[in-house]
Amino acid sequence: MTGGPLYPYGSSAPPGPELDEESSSLVRPYAVTGGRTAPRTQLALEALVSSAMSAHQDVSSLTPEYQAIISLCRQVRSVAEVSALLRMPLGVARILIADMAAEGFVHVHQQRLDAGKPDQNLLERVLSGLRRL
Repeated sequence: MTGGPLYPYGSSAPPGPELDEESSSLVRPYAVTGGRTAPRTQLALEALVSSAMSAHQDVSSLTPEYQAIISLCRQVRSVAEVSALLRMPLGVARILIADMAAEGFVHVHQQRLDAGKPDQNLLERVLSGLRRL
Protein backbone atom coordinates (compact mmCIF):
# COMPACT_ATOMS: atom_id res chain seq x y z
CA MET A 1 0.00 0.00 0.00
CA THR A 2 1.05 3.57 -0.51
CA GLY A 3 1.49 6.08 2.29
CA GLY A 4 -1.19 8.62 1.30
CA PRO A 5 -4.93 8.45 1.75
CA LEU A 6 -6.91 6.71 -0.94
CA TYR A 7 -10.22 7.93 -2.27
CA PRO A 8 -13.14 6.50 -3.04
CA TYR A 9 -12.82 2.79 -2.56
CA GLY A 10 -9.07 2.90 -3.02
CA SER A 11 -8.72 5.42 -5.87
CA SER A 12 -5.72 7.72 -5.52
CA ALA A 13 -7.72 10.72 -6.79
CA PRO A 14 -8.98 13.11 -4.11
CA PRO A 15 -12.73 13.49 -3.88
CA GLY A 16 -14.10 16.25 -6.04
CA PRO A 17 -16.38 17.10 -8.94
CA GLU A 18 -13.77 16.08 -11.48
CA LEU A 19 -13.99 12.44 -10.33
CA ASP A 20 -15.78 10.42 -13.01
CA GLU A 21 -17.32 6.96 -13.14
CA GLU A 22 -14.20 5.41 -14.66
CA SER A 23 -11.99 6.42 -11.74
CA SER A 24 -14.28 4.96 -9.09
CA SER A 25 -13.41 1.58 -7.77
CA LEU A 26 -15.11 -1.58 -8.81
CA VAL A 27 -15.18 -2.87 -5.21
CA ARG A 28 -18.74 -3.81 -4.29
CA PRO A 29 -20.18 -2.39 -1.06
CA TYR A 30 -20.85 -5.85 0.38
CA ALA A 31 -17.15 -6.69 -0.04
CA VAL A 32 -16.12 -3.56 1.85
CA THR A 33 -18.51 -4.30 4.74
CA GLY A 34 -17.96 -8.04 4.89
CA GLY A 35 -21.51 -8.67 3.72
CA ARG A 36 -23.12 -6.69 6.53
CA THR A 37 -25.99 -4.34 5.71
CA ALA A 38 -26.34 -2.58 9.07
CA PRO A 39 -23.85 -1.06 11.53
CA ARG A 40 -23.30 -2.71 14.91
CA THR A 41 -24.32 0.54 16.57
CA GLN A 42 -26.78 3.04 15.15
CA LEU A 43 -25.25 6.21 13.74
CA ALA A 44 -27.31 9.25 12.87
CA LEU A 45 -26.59 11.11 9.63
CA GLU A 46 -25.61 14.15 11.66
CA ALA A 47 -23.33 12.27 14.08
CA LEU A 48 -19.94 13.93 14.12
CA VAL A 49 -16.82 11.86 13.53
CA SER A 50 -13.26 12.79 14.43
CA SER A 51 -10.05 10.84 13.96
CA ALA A 52 -8.54 9.24 17.05
CA MET A 53 -5.28 8.75 15.17
CA SER A 54 -2.52 11.34 15.11
CA ALA A 55 -1.02 12.40 11.81
CA HIS A 56 2.22 10.65 12.84
CA GLN A 57 0.69 7.22 13.38
CA ASP A 58 1.24 4.66 10.63
CA VAL A 59 -2.09 3.63 9.09
CA SER A 60 -0.60 1.84 6.07
CA SER A 61 -1.72 -1.55 7.39
CA LEU A 62 -5.37 -0.42 7.39
CA THR A 63 -7.76 -0.79 4.47
CA PRO A 64 -7.87 2.05 1.94
CA GLU A 65 -11.39 2.94 3.15
CA TYR A 66 -10.21 3.22 6.76
CA GLN A 67 -7.25 5.34 5.65
CA ALA A 68 -9.52 7.69 3.71
CA ILE A 69 -11.96 8.07 6.62
CA ILE A 70 -9.15 8.72 9.10
CA SER A 71 -7.67 11.34 6.77
CA LEU A 72 -11.01 13.10 6.22
CA CYS A 73 -11.91 13.03 9.90
CA ARG A 74 -8.79 14.89 11.00
CA GLN A 75 -11.35 17.69 10.71
CA VAL A 76 -14.64 16.90 12.42
CA ARG A 77 -17.16 15.72 9.84
CA SER A 78 -20.65 14.29 9.92
CA VAL A 79 -21.37 10.73 8.82
CA ALA A 80 -23.25 12.20 5.84
CA GLU A 81 -20.22 14.32 4.86
CA VAL A 82 -17.88 11.33 5.00
CA SER A 83 -20.26 9.40 2.76
CA ALA A 84 -20.61 12.25 0.27
CA LEU A 85 -16.93 13.23 0.13
CA LEU A 86 -15.78 9.65 -0.41
CA ARG A 87 -18.66 8.96 -2.80
CA MET A 88 -19.46 5.96 -0.67
CA PRO A 89 -23.01 4.71 -0.05
CA LEU A 90 -24.34 5.99 3.27
CA GLY A 91 -24.95 2.47 4.58
CA VAL A 92 -21.35 1.50 3.87
CA ALA A 93 -20.03 4.66 5.55
CA ARG A 94 -22.16 3.98 8.65
CA ILE A 95 -20.90 0.40 8.92
CA LEU A 96 -17.24 1.36 8.47
CA ILE A 97 -17.44 4.30 10.89
CA ALA A 98 -19.18 2.17 13.54
CA ASP A 99 -16.49 -0.52 13.13
CA MET A 100 -13.74 2.08 13.31
CA ALA A 101 -15.24 3.58 16.47
CA ALA A 102 -15.35 0.11 18.07
CA GLU A 103 -11.68 -0.39 17.16
CA GLY A 104 -10.69 3.04 18.51
CA PHE A 105 -9.71 4.63 15.19
CA VAL A 106 -12.36 7.37 15.32
CA HIS A 107 -14.53 9.10 17.90
CA VAL A 108 -18.25 9.46 17.24
CA HIS A 109 -20.15 12.32 18.86
CA GLN A 110 -23.92 11.92 18.74
CA GLN A 111 -26.59 14.12 20.25
CA ARG A 112 -28.86 12.35 22.66
CA LEU A 113 -32.55 12.74 22.17
CA ASP A 114 -34.32 14.62 24.94
CA ALA A 115 -37.62 12.83 25.64
CA GLY A 116 -37.69 11.56 22.07
CA LYS A 117 -37.27 14.98 20.46
CA PRO A 118 -34.06 16.12 18.77
CA ASP A 119 -32.47 19.43 19.69
CA GLN A 120 -33.79 22.35 17.57
CA ASN A 121 -30.26 23.75 17.07
CA LEU A 122 -29.07 20.38 15.85
CA LEU A 123 -31.88 20.18 13.30
CA GLU A 124 -31.05 23.66 12.02
CA ARG A 125 -27.35 22.74 11.65
CA VAL A 126 -28.24 19.56 9.78
CA LEU A 127 -30.57 21.43 7.44
CA SER A 128 -27.88 24.03 6.80
CA GLY A 129 -25.32 21.29 6.07
CA LEU A 130 -27.68 19.51 3.70
CA ARG A 131 -28.29 22.73 1.80
CA ARG A 132 -24.51 23.14 1.36
CA LEU A 133 -24.26 19.66 -0.18
